[in-house]
Amino acid sequence: MSGANAIAGPVLEIRGISKRFGALQANRDLTFSLDRGEVLALLGENGAGKTTLMNILFGHYVPDAGEIYFQGKRLPQGSPAASLGLGIGMVHQHFTLGENLSVLENVLLGTESLFRLSQDNKTARDKLITLSERFGLRVDPDRLVAELSVGERQRVEILKALYRDVEVLILDEPTAVLTPQESVQLFSALRNMVAQGMSIIFISHKLAETFEIADRVVVLRRGEIAGVFDTEATSEGALAHAMVGRDLPKLDRRPAKPAEAIMTLRSVSVRLAEENNLHDISLELKAGEVVGIAGVSGNGQRTLTDLLGGNLTATSGELVLEGRLITKASPREFIEAGVARIPEDRHEVGIVGEMSIPENLIIESYRDSEFQRGGWMRGRQIAQYAKSLCDTFDIRGSGEAQQAKELSGGNIQKLILARVLNKRPRLIIASQPTRGLDVGAQSQVHQRLLDAKQSGAAVFIVSEDLEELFALCDRLHVMFEGRLSESIPIEQANIDDIGLMMTGKVIRSSGRAA
Repeated sequence: MSGANAIAGPVLEIRGISKRFGALQANRDLTFSLDRGEVLALLGENGAGKTTLMNILFGHYVPDAGEIYFQGKRLPQGSPAASLGLGIGMVHQHFTLGENLSVLENVLLGTESLFRLSQDNKTARDKLITLSERFGLRVDPDRLVAELSVGERQRVEILKALYRDVEVLILDEPTAVLTPQESVQLFSALRNMVAQGMSIIFISHKLAETFEIADRVVVLRRGEIAGVFDTEATSEGALAHAMVGRDLPKLDRRPAKPAEAIMTLRSVSVRLAEENNLHDISLELKAGEVVGIAGVSGNGQRTLTDLLGGNLTATSGELVLEGRLITKASPREFIEAGVARIPEDRHEVGIVGEMSIPENLIIESYRDSEFQRGGWMRGRQIAQYAKSLCDTFDIRGSGEAQQAKELSGGNIQKLILARVLNKRPRLIIASQPTRGLDVGAQSQVHQRLLDAKQSGAAVFIVSEDLEELFALCDRLHVMFEGRLSESIPIEQANIDDIGLMMTGKVIRSSGRAA
């Protein structure tokens, strides 16, 4: 933590910010400050107003009331260029890099006039190298982004902001896709920045890392400030209670009682035109058991979940579902067999954005007699069903006519979970099931997955959050470059070893990496 390095006086002041979208009060009279040389964590449940506030701060939205002051001067409203020009930078959770461009070219995008006839690449490269060494964010300026690891890509995103001489850096879920080792490196770089006078707003759902890096925490709940805490004088339980308004129950995780195999892969390979192929995958998913896949994004996980969900056909090998050999992919056949799919890409694959919340909730079961009769949709029954699921899964929106694309990312994830978990599936394929969810929603999702296991479902989880995998899984595999490790019983797994295996290291029986 960095409080000892803080210099007196706020660099940023949020004064009475309010913002409404129709009937939804996204922000209400928010007032707090960020000191120079401080790391301030911003926590809150999904729909608490964090994203709205950051969009106001960065100039994407104009507040209905209130003002923001940067170094004592009023920040112009509704101008991202003004925010960036004054020294406020933001690194989004989802990277915005051109993969066919070099690191240097990505950093320079938007920094020079389109009418400039030439670039001073030597000066730019020298500045980038100096910044990377100064803050411990080393990356080769001439490498293509497509060749970089996830951790290296994040360094590029941070360097893009530092190149513009920002004094306040906003980081949105910065460790969501990092290995434990990469997270350690990131935190070291952040401490280096703060020691040199920068200020950081750190948005996260992981309470443990909040205590590791932040000096203070601002908690939002339903658009209002639920509390401001010094990390040295509070606890994870207190922050969680402030976020969701109640104490979180402990997970009821019971030993696995594996039964029959719901799905089996035998030496399966998938060859695609692009990358993310699968090579000789063998996997068994049994009723009453949770199996997890750890791995850095882009190592074939999406191809594997597409295969297990019926969207891809194996190039070679065998896929057996409920005792039947599957020779051709059929999403409908898999759904009818009780395979529930929670996709990684919730916006593009998980919903139809232009359809309403109720329509999305029944999209995989609209043929059921409960929802249609004689070819006519039963509107009242659909509305009642949707309201029940929205209440049960805490899906927050402005009404049943609201289009799904207008929901926050966390509420879209809740919608998908409600749709698939309410049908008592035989096999659940869950890819990043709690990404972007607050601690309260995470707790509910985790318990629902464990309850499904206890009810006899096979549960398969792909996650980049190792703590999540260790909390839920009975067995783990590590995926690297389209290949699976041997099955590892969770009692024999070590989180540091798993993190190393995610980067391609071979762990010998002694526990040392090769």
